[in-house]
Amino acid sequence: MPFATEPPRPHAPAERTAVILCNLGTPDEPTPAALRRYLAEFLGDPRVVEIPRLLWWPILYGVILRVRPAKSAAKYQSIWMPDGSPLKVWTERQAKRLLGHLGERGQSVLVRYAMRYGKPSIATVLDEVKAQGATRVLVLSAYPQYSGTTTASVIDAVGDWSATQRAVPELRFVNGYHDDPGYIDALARSVRQHWQANGRADKLVMSFHGVPERTRTLGDPYHDECQATGRALAQALGLSADQFLLTFQSRFGKAKWLEPYTEPSLIQLAGQGVKSVDLICPGFTSDCIETLEEIDMEARAAFLKAGGERFAYIPCLNDREEWIRALGDIALRHLQGWPTRVQAPVS
Repeated sequence: MPFATEPPRPHAPAERTAVILCNLGTPDEPTPAALRRYLAEFLGDPRVVEIPRLLWWPILYGVILRVRPAKSAAKYQSIWMPDGSPLKVWTERQAKRLLGHLGERGQSVLVRYAMRYGKPSIATVLDEVKAQGATRVLVLSAYPQYSGTTTASVIDAVGDWSATQRAVPELRFVNGYHDDPGYIDALARSVRQHWQANGRADKLVMSFHGVPERTRTLGDPYHDECQATGRALAQALGLSADQFLLTFQSRFGKAKWLEPYTEPSLIQLAGQGVKSVDLICPGFTSDCIETLEEIDMEARAAFLKAGGERFAYIPCLNDREEWIRALGDIALRHLQGWPTRVQAPVS
């Protein structure tokens, strides 16, 4: 009697490799209501505000979320683009261009972008790529310098999603690339291009996002990595120590943050007779509220009011060709050993 044949099984989805470019996030609209939702998620992250919840919640919900959304909404309105928030626009373009760049280099991978706070959330995008057959996921942080307040928070969000999954994809993380040659070269090219078009200022200021000083004493490498980026960029540009200044911006609250602070430093430079400055924000790979409003509007006004004569903001890398190439190199290094071709279906 012949053996019975096994009934046919549905084809398993082709296994894929995915790259998720993760940035900080942005409100959906430049309105107080949207800012309230966004700030509640952002400032509610214990990685961002390391204050015991019993002390922090009354401050956050009783004071900050009652006052700050309207002020922040006005700032976002001043920099909002036709296609939405600049951070979203540039991150989305980076992901699309990275997909094309990797395809030109013979790589068949899914590339998506996600936001740590706001939309599209990391969990949503992980759900999407998993549904498309991704069994291997590279999480590529948009933060060149590692910090527990940013990079580690992305890892937390991926871990929270993983805890809800029966079948968890293989996961890899790019924790930073503060001294990556391609990243440094892209920054240096942007500065040189600015100098060629506009002339060179008396001083180049490199402004990084600040974090509380205590994070450094607790072992966070962020400060050291910012310094290393600054030194590498200065070396690439052939600058001596007196031709550039590294500062930190975006203080929040009364605690001591990493110094020197950007705006007071600009005021001090003007008081010392420095007439012109060029300012670049190497820690931001996409222009956003911190670069377009805080730096190119507020910091500019402070420098000029203090006696400075010319202030030039050098835009973030955004979707510059040399940055997309560098981003592709970074991704490929971390994809090594994973198949990056569409696999044949398993029958």
